[in-house]
Amino acid sequence: MARVVLEGIAKRFGDVEVLKPIDLEVRDGELLVLLGPSGCGKSTTLRIIAGLEEPSSGRLSIGERDVTKLAPKDRDVAMVFQSYALYPHLSVRDNLAFGLKVRKTPKAEIEVRIQEAASMLGLEKLLDRKPRALSGGQRQRVAMGRAIVRRPQAFLFDEPLSNLDAALRTQMRAEIARLHKRLGVTTIYVTHDQIEALTLGTRIVIIDRGAVQQIGKPLEVYERPANGFVGRFLGSPAMNQLPGKVIEGPIFEGSGIRFPLGEIAAPHVGREVWIGLRPHALEPAEGGPISGEVELIEPTGGEAFVRIRWAELTATARITGATGLAIGDRASFRVDPAAVHLFERDPDTGEAGKAIR
Repeated sequence: MARVVLEGIAKRFGDVEVLKPIDLEVRDGELLVLLGPSGCGKSTTLRIIAGLEEPSSGRLSIGERDVTKLAPKDRDVAMVFQSYALYPHLSVRDNLAFGLKVRKTPKAEIEVRIQEAASMLGLEKLLDRKPRALSGGQRQRVAMGRAIVRRPQAFLFDEPLSNLDAALRTQMRAEIARLHKRLGVTTIYVTHDQIEALTLGTRIVIIDRGAVQQIGKPLEVYERPANGFVGRFLGSPAMNQLPGKVIEGPIFEGSGIRFPLGEIAAPHVGREVWIGLRPHALEPAEGGPISGEVELIEPTGGEAFVRIRWAELTATARITGATGLAIGDRASFRVDPAAVHLFERDPDTGEAGKAIR
């Protein structure tokens, strides 16, 4: 096990800065998730740690050893790819053994490690099969087993579940969590799937446009987003964000709505802001301040998400039980003041910027 420390790590391709200088410590034994939209720089960060990309600047250490200039084979990390990257002509047993043979590990030790990994991952009866005879979930287990047998200082996962269907993703998330708890190896996991991040991560690093937006425990970043981007990105459906102003009361006024905010917003009276409202912060109420025409209903079983539109704006609310609504109906909601997030108005974009509450 080992700490992984990035100090001022950045990456440029010509004049394009794809990863701005990042300082990050991955603690010994934790499972850290790099989360963000496609093209944000999270996979580039992982590839730099693996040695598959060279940083334009900065220093990288693994286990107190400077590995910035070392080749991938000398970093003592094991990577699990989205595409599985299995050798199609080799059996499961030989795929698991390949990296150990290259490192000239004794045959007896190779067999012990293969049996150990196969037992952990339920691969005992599949060792003589070729990858083409395996399901997607089984292939991903083999890819994980190939990393496990290495006994590295750190595991690197690059969107390993993206090719699996929803049921298999759920199953594999549970298996990865179980394996991490059992092995306790420092793990860095890249995904754009917030459910994976919230389920698996000891901490989450949220990245956008090559820059770290927030680092924290899963519930911490969900409940206290550092800025409007984090608020929008983390949560499904996304957080509703509406522009307006805090006036005396304190009251929020703008976007065709008006409602009390509570005394915690008093220091911001007179300020142009964005409010953030997660769907559960809106409750059905006759004559409520947020009112519009229902344009979408998404039933999910015991609850439904209802999207309403007024003027050019929309908001989504969570309703438990039967909604009694149909598309085209008018619906009104009240706002729970305790669940309101306040963001400053970004001077450059005009959108929701840094959190102020």
